[in-house]
Amino acid sequence: MSVQPGINKRLVLTGLIIGMFFSALEQTVVGTAMPTIIAELNGFSIFAWVTTAYLITSTTVTPIVGKLSDLYGRRLLYLIGVIIFIIGSGLCATATSMEQLVLYRGLQGIGGGMIMPLSQTIIGDIFTAEQRAKWQGVFGALFGLSSVIGPFIGGFIVDTISWHWIFLINVPFGLLSALLLFIGLKYENVGRPTDKVSIDYLGIITLIPALVLLLLGLNFGGDKFEWVSGTSFMLFGGSIVLLLVFGFIENKAKEPILDLSLFKNRVFATTNALGFLLGLGMFGAIMFVPMFMQGILGVTPTQAGSTMTPMMIALITASIIGGRLLLRLRYRTVLTAGMLITVVGFFLMSTMGPESKEYTAYMYMIVMGFGMGLVMPTLMIAVQNEFPKSRLGAVTSSATFFRSIGGTIGITVLNAVMNQSLQENMKDVAAQQDNPAAAQILGGLSEKTDALFGLLVTPGLLEVPKEIGSIVIASIETAWSDAFTTVFLTGLIFIAIGVGVALSVGNGKIKRDKELQEEAEKEETILKPATE
Repeated sequence: MSVQPGINKRLVLTGLIIGMFFSALEQTVVGTAMPTIIAELNGFSIFAWVTTAYLITSTTVTPIVGKLSDLYGRRLLYLIGVIIFIIGSGLCATATSMEQLVLYRGLQGIGGGMIMPLSQTIIGDIFTAEQRAKWQGVFGALFGLSSVIGPFIGGFIVDTISWHWIFLINVPFGLLSALLLFIGLKYENVGRPTDKVSIDYLGIITLIPALVLLLLGLNFGGDKFEWVSGTSFMLFGGSIVLLLVFGFIENKAKEPILDLSLFKNRVFATTNALGFLLGLGMFGAIMFVPMFMQGILGVTPTQAGSTMTPMMIALITASIIGGRLLLRLRYRTVLTAGMLITVVGFFLMSTMGPESKEYTAYMYMIVMGFGMGLVMPTLMIAVQNEFPKSRLGAVTSSATFFRSIGGTIGITVLNAVMNQSLQENMKDVAAQQDNPAAAQILGGLSEKTDALFGLLVTPGLLEVPKEIGSIVIASIETAWSDAFTTVFLTGLIFIAIGVGVALSVGNGKIKRDKELQEEAEKEETILKPATE
């Protein structure tokens, strides 16, 4: 590693790895502990908000902190983010009601939403383009690793200590991360401005409620209220109006939170569109895989919890390989290859059915994970290399933001596809059923799709004669499996569109340090006679 004045790269990297790992871990570690938390705090009716509150605040703060870090420097904002994350974590551990836990998780999400993009921005600051390709791949792998071991760590802590420690564990490691960065990053490439800073307050106060309304609508539409309802129109309508106002403000602002002129850059526009599409297909589709494995293939709940491990291991491996490939190949080549492999993975997953074997599912998920792993770090590396370091905060946070929004919308859209397909499939299997008693039961269940997964996992809940019960469960398996196929084929459409976007990225590629040095020497040779 080359040495920069006032920067100890080893300390900074260690601090960033610790901070990013634990903030990413917090998105998956809580799920395992939720049954225990619900039992103790008696808040089943609002338990979904424990995840939703973190998602909303972390997503909303991302584009804002990126721009502010361009103005005030990464170190200050990162340290503030870690402190907020630590305070939120500590408060979560002290919660005595579900309402308190939801509130504290929202605070924790603000800190997590600051840590994640700033970690990747600091990497962009302190390394050259060639070094950046290697380290962004490692950080992409780190994010995947947290997804793999999060449920295991959560389960171990709950079983051996208590659920409070899934939050308290963040406190010492958060303090260590802050200390290492405080010591290791005494100098920043992004200096504090000498002139008076113009903060886009109007942009902030329109963007935050616009995103909150959008995320609330997406998370609870079709569940807490109908998609076509006054509440839905109010949430989405309000969000659209505020986003239009936000766009108008950003065109006039001196230092906009989201500089819309950045979209004139082909790489910026295409990588953000690609990140959005990847999030749209990936996060929405893979959430159904553990349910399929448990409900259709009959694996145990413990096995279902580790279902995603092969995919995440492939993602980690491909992230590291992808970073290395970028030193030799163009962005377009790596992105297109990754998206095509992901398309193949989605198609293979869509062929799964009740007769499929566990190992077949694992092989298909490895294909899907490898494709995603090639794409994810490449998106970040490509967009960072297009802009000067003074703008890295804004462009890095935008990449994180669009992928996160894509994931949120994808979960909502594909969940709606799943429910609609399941209802139609249940009506079809009921109509095709020769046994009148089974047909009547199936017809009644077609409007109760929430109960179907429970029946697949625990067939004994169906209090009917064994021969009729067998017919009903087999029909439900068929309907559920066909709906799963529809979900993955829908996700495949998003990823296939992404292939076209990847092809339009352009001919950009990373310049090796040696090439940059040769260019600098050549330019110096040309300028030297003129100065003499």
